[in-house]
Amino acid sequence: MKPLERIIEAARAGPKHIVMSEGEDPRVIEGSLRAVREGLARITLVGRKSAVAARLAEQGADGGDVAIADPSCSSLVAGYAAAYHELRKAKGIGAVEAHKAVTAPLGFAAMMVRLGHADGTVGGAVATTADTVRTALQIIGRAPGSRLVSSFFLMMLCQPYHLKKGAFVFADCGLVVEPDAAELADIALTSARSYEALTGARAKVAMLSFSTGGSAGHQRVSKVVEATHLARQAAPSLLIDGELQFDAAFVESVNMAKAPGSVTGGEANVFVFPNLEAANIGYKIAQRIGGAEAIGPVLQGLARPANDLSRGCSADDVYHMIALTVVQAQALQPATG
Repeated sequence: MKPLERIIEAARAGPKHIVMSEGEDPRVIEGSLRAVREGLARITLVGRKSAVAARLAEQGADGGDVAIADPSCSSLVAGYAAAYHELRKAKGIGAVEAHKAVTAPLGFAAMMVRLGHADGTVGGAVATTADTVRTALQIIGRAPGSRLVSSFFLMMLCQPYHLKKGAFVFADCGLVVEPDAAELADIALTSARSYEALTGARAKVAMLSFSTGGSAGHQRVSKVVEATHLARQAAPSLLIDGELQFDAAFVESVNMAKAPGSVTGGEANVFVFPNLEAANIGYKIAQRIGGAEAIGPVLQGLARPANDLSRGCSADDVYHMIALTVVQAQALQPATG
């Protein structure tokens, strides 16, 4: 079974309630309807009720397929505004501002998740990554013990021309611009847990650099070496190597030559890049030249799942992100009503 098929089957085995903050978008509606009809999730679409209903009708569906939540007239708004005010009043947020925040689609969806009315949320088809992530951080918040919220792309190599096939995590491709050693270690640990939750396979983590095993000396290399040490201290059983060049992490023969004794043996499946610049460039090269399917950015380190779509996403992207969000929710919490 291909990795993406496994995620879809896992979602189908334990459907969750996912709230889509951009419920008026045709791509979001199409992907959501497919997820519902294939038994992956229960869906609530956030938006103006008349607009969502009209777009559902255009796709041959109605409110019986999905739920519609209109913040402008929802009975939940008063409670959400009070909860948001309590959450943010120390930051100077007043009652009027709280009401405005929770009647915005992103805020309403995040409050549904925070208060247990949904298991996870997906946005970003219309909103920017900055707005999507900021709302998730402010309302859903970090998971207990999480140092920071980071992101990854799940990279699928499943085509006949891919010499090595499977699912791979690239992190952090979307959020943390210049992580220090402690943050880089946190990204490695969180990404390993994300990989294992999504794939069911053991994570093998490569801490990437332009150096392998001291072949080059620089403060950027030292940061990766320190991060690897910190991650090993925090999780002694984790299979992690660093610092490694990408070829030494990905190709067994190169690993044997450059990093004899490596615990990942050139079979890494989680690649932690030293900064956002390298990670963002790396995943786009893999996607556009290598033909990898890129799903993400997926957020990690939050108390409950909230994920970000690309504004150029397709309905298929929406469907796949719903499946992935369901699997994240399965690992974190029981089903909601």
